[in-house]
Amino acid sequence: MTEYDIVIIGGGIHGVGCAQTAAARGYKTLLIEKTELAAGTSGRSSKLIHGGLRYLESGQYRLVRESLRERELLLKLAPDLVRIAPFHIPVYRTTRRRPWQLRIGLTMYAALAGLTPHARFGTVPRRQWDTLDGLATNELQAVFRYFDAQTDDAALTRAIWRSAAKLGAELLHPAEFIAAEQQRDGYAVRMQVSGNTQECHARALINAAGPWVHLAMKRISPAPDAPPVALVQGTHIVLDIPLHAGNYYTEASDGRAVFCMPWHGQTLVGTTESAYAGDPDNAVPLHAEIEYLRATHRHYFPARDAVVVDSFSGLRVLPQAAGAAFHRSRAPRILHTPAHPALVAIYGGKLTGYRATAERTLALLRGSLPAPRAAYDTARIALSAD
Repeated sequence: MTEYDIVIIGGGIHGVGCAQTAAARGYKTLLIEKTELAAGTSGRSSKLIHGGLRYLESGQYRLVRESLRERELLLKLAPDLVRIAPFHIPVYRTTRRRPWQLRIGLTMYAALAGLTPHARFGTVPRRQWDTLDGLATNELQAVFRYFDAQTDDAALTRAIWRSAAKLGAELLHPAEFIAAEQQRDGYAVRMQVSGNTQECHARALINAAGPWVHLAMKRISPAPDAPPVALVQGTHIVLDIPLHAGNYYTEASDGRAVFCMPWHGQTLVGTTESAYAGDPDNAVPLHAEIEYLRATHRHYFPARDAVVVDSFSGLRVLPQAAGAAFHRSRAPRILHTPAHPALVAIYGGKLTGYRATAERTLALLRGSLPAPRAAYDTARIALSAD
């Protein structure tokens, strides 16, 4: 039976991030992925590397500060993959968030970013409103402009994996995680590869299965405790015409934030938040979600005769709670219990904060692993698009 220090379940952003961090410390690491890297939520996100301006409304200051720090780091480590871009927030007479509220929020956002050059913001002069991609100007009172970053989420995930592989991590895919049995010195892990069952032994196990995290936990014995969570579907649509002036942070009819963004010469609009109770493999855009996004785009850009050419859905793992998903924390919950000291499960989290989440995950497993055999710092490892 092959021996590993760490076996990781799931080839999304958190799985590859943990693989990179583990390999950077010299641990023999195996990543198990059921289909392809970034096949789930990590390839179906809003393509943003950002602090989360709207998270300030729910008091998630620590998450915003950490995300902004990681944004600055990724702009340096992955300049081919992560790029700064202007974001516009139009304010109309009927907009719920008033100009003074947005100015306070953007000031806090800049302060949490450490007042870096990318933290600057201001308003677009009225004389320039006609350069904003046909943005509706009837009852328009102000347009704020600030800066955040965009990425190709799937390409970023693959780049992090290439970094992990250069450091010695191994990838097995397509390979389905079947079971793990706790032993005195770790876990006996079983997986199915091309119809055959394979086994290995891991000193430590990381469940980074994203929307499948609960299903993976049920395959571990003895059964670990798991927090109550909800799956929330986020749908995006792709329109056939481009945006030229940048990104738009708009307010939908229900008060939610919806982004309209340039994407490969077209326009990406998203996202929704719909409760999801089915098999994560079967998540698809709903007609009502597509129409909701189309209506939001049409409201702000009435002169753009855009056609939906594509749509996709990803699933978020959020804390189970009453009320709208919009206000629930986006911070990852990293589960580690005394009954399973060599197991960590990652619930939720943001694309932007994958590296910080991986660092915390590995720190929790320190007692189950030998001393690190290498000391590469993931905050200094460049990521390449090739």
